[in-house]
Amino acid sequence: MATTGRDGSGDRDRAFEHPTTAALATLDPTMPRRPPDPRETRAALAAVAGWVDGTAEQPPRPQLAAAVRTSLRTLEHVAPGHAVEVRVPPYGAVQCVEGPRHTRGTPPNVVETDARTWLALALGRTGFDDAVAAGHLRVSGHRASDIARWLPVGAAPSSGEEG
Repeated sequence: MATTGRDGSGDRDRAFEHPTTAALATLDPTMPRRPPDPRETRAALAAVAGWVDGTAEQPPRPQLAAAVRTSLRTLEHVAPGHAVEVRVPPYGAVQCVEGPRHTRGTPPNVVETDARTWLALALGRTGFDDAVAAGHLRVSGHRASDIARWLPVGAAPSSGEEG
């Protein structure tokens, strides 16, 4: 019994012969994502800098999500690897830092925080050790603190400066 593909042919897998790079990236986690645009990262971080500094109201969720995701993606590209997972729920998570790849269960090296703390780290408004000491950054595993080396990931003017 022949099955019909999406294109009407007799080969139902034919539609999957030439997947796009984007489609491959979703299927193959070893394939790198699109590199972040530094201007996009700086603009997204600048848009939330006032909130991070405590001088502005919380930005709309899409703006906050864009700043978190572009800065996480930047970290992922400046510190490629899979040894440490950085989580900023509910906005995103990336694996970074060269070392052993973790594929199942809870990774051994995890950094987890809220959006404001992550953005303060990404902007250089707070230091890694200070955020850990204040209890705003949860760190587990001996390699988790390695991400401090790549922070901040984007420079944006403080809320009182012109950009």
